[in-house]
Amino acid sequence: MELRDTDRALVQAATAVAKLRCRSQSHTVAAAARTADGRVLSGVNVHHGSGGACAELVVVGTAATQGVTQLETIVTVTDRGRTVGVPCADCRQVLTDHFPSLRVIIGELDALRVAGIGELPG
Repeated sequence: MELRDTDRALVQAATAVAKLRCRSQSHTVAAAARTADGRVLSGVNVHHGSGGACAELVVVGTAATQGVTQLETIVTVTDRGRTVGVPCADCRQVLTDHFPSLRVIIGELDALRVAGIGELPG
């Protein structure tokens, strides 16, 4: 799928959160999602020795807290915003179950593209 201007803005939003908030081993990944009505929600992972929560799931929780029932697009960034990641298998399952038509921004920063949540590479 083709990248939209709003997709580029979403990558910029996730990158800004990563640069600002991912400064320790506890927070290393940021995600941002656009809602069906155009709002942008963001979150960072919470790493802990006993487990933790991925950034994508923090965004899903934030969406639920704000009464959002539909996410349109999500992007995950790592390395303080220098790379775009792919949601892990567990996050993919949650995202697929809750938002089966979700668009996911993936790829290298200079060659980003959009895939459906069910089309993500292994």
